[in-house]
Amino acid sequence: MNFSAWSIRNPVAPLLAFFLFLLLGYQSFNALPITRFPNIDVPLVSVTVAQSGAAPVEMETQITKEIEDAVAGITGVKNVTSSVTDGLSTTAVEFQMEVPTEQAVQDVKDAVDQIRGDLPGDIEAPIVTRIDVEGGAILTYAVQAPNLTMEEISWFVDDTVTRSLQGRPGIGRVTRIGGADREIRVELDPVKLDSYGVTAQQVSEQIAATNTNLGAGKISLGTGEQAIRTLGDSGTVEDLAAMPLALPSGRFVRLSDLGKVVDGYEELRSFARVDGNSTVSFLVFRAKGASEVSVAELTREVIEGLREEHPDVSITLVDDAVFYTEGNYEAAIDTLLEGALLAVIVVMLFLR
Repeated sequence: MNFSAWSIRNPVAPLLAFFLFLLLGYQSFNALPITRFPNIDVPLVSVTVAQSGAAPVEMETQITKEIEDAVAGITGVKNVTSSVTDGLSTTAVEFQMEVPTEQAVQDVKDAVDQIRGDLPGDIEAPIVTRIDVEGGAILTYAVQAPNLTMEEISWFVDDTVTRSLQGRPGIGRVTRIGGADREIRVELDPVKLDSYGVTAQQVSEQIAATNTNLGAGKISLGTGEQAIRTLGDSGTVEDLAAMPLALPSGRFVRLSDLGKVVDGYEELRSFARVDGNSTVSFLVFRAKGASEVSVAELTREVIEGLREEHPDVSITLVDDAVFYTEGNYEAAIDTLLEGALLAVIVVMLFLR
């Protein structure tokens, strides 16, 4: 049976099939995420180890070197890169592309567990995580308010803007640049420490041991269970200053007797400027697999709502990377339509 001849004699069924496939193709095409660069699953694993008060030299010789030697022998390892700062060691392990990321993470965990006994006993538990390779920020905003201090603007970005954006479909993370973070500092007086016969390390350990919340099990109440928690953190700065500390002699003193407790802000490590004026900026990153265009539209809607709710705060878009993505997308669509039109013209002219 000649299928072409049958289709010409019975055009309804072929036309229905054509429009059905056309509709399915159109829906599938619109469901594709629009991104500037493709999503690539690179097998990268990070090992982070923290040791309070340790110098970089000690971290390198006692921790970083041990971890590097342990992961270097894993099958498929391509590069091992480490960075060491005060009290923190970070090792990035890059595997060959053919190694599955889940297997790479598990292999690194097993290697670190094997040398756990060779590491210093006072370190925190090593953290092994995968490193997601993502593109740059798709949108960058600057926040300014003449009636607010830099600390208040920072809190506005962290508490209002970030909470409004975080968790929305397609938004990976929101990162603040510039501003200040709140910090509770305990400034100990060396003379008072010496007079009471206590060291700064002993004070630090008692503060860390006291200011913590712990689970204390469960208790049966009738037909149900109730969780029990031990709440030991200080609610206010005054409570922290009044916390009793044990001395080697057996006596007790308040923390305020050994120094000052200051409610302030940590040292600035990043800053942002717009037109020469200090500001607080925040960057919006898309989640892996999400469409840059859809995420940008959603972000703009949320920011517009925040502008209406807070007219005294200026939220200005200073960088839009999605502009280039949209340009590439529109150029590709124009090329696709031109190619389809030329194909139709060629068929009409030469296959008549």
